[in-house]
Amino acid sequence: MPQIVHLNGKFLPIDQACVPVLDRGFIFGDGVYEVIPVYSRHVFRLEEHLTRLQHSLDSIRLANPHSNAEWAGLIAELIAQNEEEDQSIYCHVTRGVAKRDHAFPRDTAATVFMMSTPLPTPPRELCETGVAAVSAIDNRWDRCDIKAIALLPNVLLRQLAIDHGAVETILFRDGILTEGAASNIFAVENGAILAPPKDNRMLPGITYDLVLELAAANGIQLEVGKFTESRIRAADELWLTSSTREVLPITRFDGHPVGSGKPGELFWKMHGLYQDYKARVMRSPA
Repeated sequence: MPQIVHLNGKFLPIDQACVPVLDRGFIFGDGVYEVIPVYSRHVFRLEEHLTRLQHSLDSIRLANPHSNAEWAGLIAELIAQNEEEDQSIYCHVTRGVAKRDHAFPRDTAATVFMMSTPLPTPPRELCETGVAAVSAIDNRWDRCDIKAIALLPNVLLRQLAIDHGAVETILFRDGILTEGAASNIFAVENGAILAPPKDNRMLPGITYDLVLELAAANGIQLEVGKFTESRIRAADELWLTSSTREVLPITRFDGHPVGSGKPGELFWKMHGLYQDYKARVMRSPA
């Protein structure tokens, strides 16, 4: 079965989907995106994802081309058109096609592209061993709360991790933890979860929110604040979270073990709570 995508109101095979070269997303990176997990064909926190998409669109002064109900319908149809039970839905909105000029064009229709890719659950073996991360100065712009398609700084920072045999780069700005190149970062200290605040220096993750909710609901101590690099390096545990990676333990950081060098007790508790949430809320026949 060919991969079916959505482009400007049409569902078609991906190899037939084409965008004009003067699309402002191609020319300027003038657009935003959203990634939405789907488990057993149930959409994960659709309202929260659409709220974040609206925030990104408002931040770049681009009118939302669809109502929430229309987005929900398009996403449901895209899920139905693709065969995987677990999917990752990518939504991409640009300011549309216009002559190359920095100023906003008038009366230009937005370009809307959506695609589905398979969403594998992180393997148990990866949770048991953990992953490696490296550090870097967060040299991105000051509006990281916008989920913009112009991701070159994130690409370069993530490649830094790959070049060093790691999976993620943990970022610090002015000596303070912000996030990962493609994830949110949590630390554990003396049995408490440490989380950076949701501000303009980080993307407000939907999985980040769920981790905070699960911690609060299960009596896990939580501290949200600005944490220094030295405190993060001395943490008992480090985790990364994202819509596609769920919650993963970081067991090596800049070549040194994190805590005992193995996934910690609080990670396993959060991992269990997260999987239980998926089973109850996302995979339930109801």
